[in-house]
Amino acid sequence: MPVSPSASQPASPSPVSLDAVHGALATVNDPEIRRPITELDMVRSVDVSDDGRVAVTVLLTVAGCPMRSQIISSVDEAVSRVAGVTGVDVTLDVMNDDQRAALKTKLRGGIAEREIPFARPDSLTRVYAVASGKGGVGKSSVTVNLAAALAQQGLKVGVVDADIYGFSVPRMLGVTTPPTQVDDMIMPPVVSDVKVISVGMFVPDNQPVVWRGPMLHRALQQFLADVYWGDLDVLLLDLPPGTGDVAISVAQLIPGAEILVVTTPQQAAAEVAERAGTIATQTRQRVAGVIENMSWLEQPDGSRLELFGSGGGRRVAESLSRVVGAEVPLLGQIPLDVRVREAGDVGEPVVLSAPESPAAVALSGIARGLGQRARGLAGRKLGLTPTGR
Repeated sequence: MPVSPSASQPASPSPVSLDAVHGALATVNDPEIRRPITELDMVRSVDVSDDGRVAVTVLLTVAGCPMRSQIISSVDEAVSRVAGVTGVDVTLDVMNDDQRAALKTKLRGGIAEREIPFARPDSLTRVYAVASGKGGVGKSSVTVNLAAALAQQGLKVGVVDADIYGFSVPRMLGVTTPPTQVDDMIMPPVVSDVKVISVGMFVPDNQPVVWRGPMLHRALQQFLADVYWGDLDVLLLDLPPGTGDVAISVAQLIPGAEILVVTTPQQAAAEVAERAGTIATQTRQRVAGVIENMSWLEQPDGSRLELFGSGGGRRVAESLSRVVGAEVPLLGQIPLDVRVREAGDVGEPVVLSAPESPAAVALSGIARGLGQRARGLAGRKLGLTPTGR
């Protein structure tokens, strides 16, 4: 029985649209920069063969990019979904010096030289310096949980671990990958949708940092100017306790930063916390509010055990209101909860690991209040046109 030509010949593959492939690649974000690889000029070439196989060459920013396997899988997954594609071959190459220089200029908004983006008059990022008068009040725990909660709200969040001597943010947020350096630009690790930088990422084997004031200032300046933060809604700085070099440097480098004061209810701690907030009168910064941590321990019967007394946060807020001449609100009270400590030890903030716990509910409430505040107005065009009389 004769076989018709249409039955004896395999159907030719449907043609693959090159535009569709580029469209698919535009959905692939660089894992560190969080922008499309097409926008970053990381796609060097795309070739489509007659049988529907697609070959893509992607340029990495540096040869030892820790996210290379993730980039390969993301490109493969995105291109494989294009109609007619029968297979994907991803080749990785590395940018040359000129390409890296062009990338850095693009990331800096067309500005080639280094600068602190949060100090620019047109910056819309809310910057909060989380301060305390003394150590041991849970300032770092508050910082990482606020960051994670703000990111959960859909905001773009960054954290600078400015406590150079007592860095702890990387562990508390569960950072496992080091920063990637592209010449003089640093790509910060991203965890729980929060960009993070800390001197702890550059110190081997938990070695102590023994620096004096000028080196502290330079380290903070590098964290703010050399790190690619992108367009953040909120930047949190975890300051060391007290009113020393780092607090002064923050005021100099980011004059618009607002201060969040963390205290416990204890009278002695509250008195010291007032000093941390009072520095705002000398640096001309705004105190955004006071957060009272370890306020009470909830008992099985529903009663509260106030281990550190009561009223410290309220007293600090009232005292600072008188000193700065403006209302300083008590933003919230966070109860003692062993899960906060446990979550910090394993690198998963309690607002993510136990969101229904009393401490997580209080922290999320504070984050909602901060997240609902409008971004800065400095630099915005108001749409007004001056007219003559």
